[in-house]
Amino acid sequence: MPDSIHLKIKRQNGSRDLPRWEEFKVPYKPNMNVLSVLMEIRKNPVNVNGEKTTPVVWDCSCLEEVCGACTMVINGNVRQACSALIDKLPQPITLQPLSKFPVVRDLKVDRAVLFEHLKKVKAWVNIDGTFDLGPGPRVPERERRWMYEISRCMTCGCCYEACPNFNSRSKFIGPAPLAQVLRFNKHPIGAMTQEERMETIMGEGGITDCGNAQNCIEACPKKIPLTTAIAQLNRDTTIHGIRSWFRK
Repeated sequence: MPDSIHLKIKRQNGSRDLPRWEEFKVPYKPNMNVLSVLMEIRKNPVNVNGEKTTPVVWDCSCLEEVCGACTMVINGNVRQACSALIDKLPQPITLQPLSKFPVVRDLKVDRAVLFEHLKKVKAWVNIDGTFDLGPGPRVPERERRWMYEISRCMTCGCCYEACPNFNSRSKFIGPAPLAQVLRFNKHPIGAMTQEERMETIMGEGGITDCGNAQNCIEACPKKIPLTTAIAQLNRDTTIHGIRSWFRK
């Protein structure tokens, strides 16, 4: 086992500042993950040159690959830092922020655009108050399985990072919101507002902006069937378009 852990971290004071690389060495301990190494650096922020520096900034919450907050690019692959075990990573370990979102500082990015796109497609079920309405409608097992698979999305941004059609200049809403359209369209109550969702994804930045690269399903840490969901939405939008034409 190595005596120390060597990290090369891409640092940046903000989205308007130029990035720089800074290297650190941390004493090795068994069973460490990337976040625990970053915590060690925070205790003693001294780089490999022995220079005192500022603690590295990153984001985290659940520490068990559920919240998606600690997503970053580790050794060239987008993933969660909490599940990235040091013993399974070749050194030096390079850490970079997600490139498709504005950098707040160092490894912390602003994923607000992802949540704005979820709002754009109305990724929720409307309710009238919180009073007891009795048991909800029964959901067929096949539909329930679909909804469950897609509901595992943790809005981590991995699919955005891997998607060649999404960047700071594009209007593409991205793979995750598209999958959520299918999820809520299949919900018995969510289906009541599915026409609004369909009209949204048939507009600018919608499903036609997907280039079918299929990088999203490879990058998704939860292995959500994103490409299958998008293929289903392609069929659904075609049917919706034909029906809308006949209603004119």
